[in-house]
Amino acid sequence: MSEELSKLPPQVQQRLMRLQQLQQSLQGVMAQKQQLEMQLNEVEQAKAELETLEETAVVYKSIGALLVKSEKNTVETELSERKELLKMRVDVIAKQDERIKTQVKELQEQLQQDLSPVSGST
Repeated sequence: MSEELSKLPPQVQQRLMRLQQLQQSLQGVMAQKQQLEMQLNEVEQAKAELETLEETAVVYKSIGALLVKSEKNTVETELSERKELLKMRVDVIAKQDERIKTQVKELQEQLQQDLSPVSGST
C-alpha cells in the first residue's frame, strides 16, 4: 500500500496524512466529550439525591481520599457550579467535534475528487 501511496502526487499524500490526523483528533475529542458527559451525569445524579434529603440531613463530600462533613446548601451550590462548568466544557467540545467533522468531510470530498481519475484509469 505504501508503494501505491508514493505514486500519488505530493498534494494528495499531504491530504491523506491530514485526514488521518483529523480522524485521530476527532477520536480524542469524542473521548473527552464522553468523559465530560459522564461527569455531568454523575453531578446531576448527586444533585437529585441531595434534593431528596431534608435540610438538616448530615452530608459528607469527598475531598481527595477523605470524606468531610459539610452543609447541604454548600454542597448543592458546589454541585450547581460544577454542573455549569461541565455544561460549558461539553458545549465547547461539541463545537470542536462539529468543526473537525466538517473538516474531515471536506477533506474526504477533496480526496475523492483527487483520486477519481486515478481509480478510473486502473
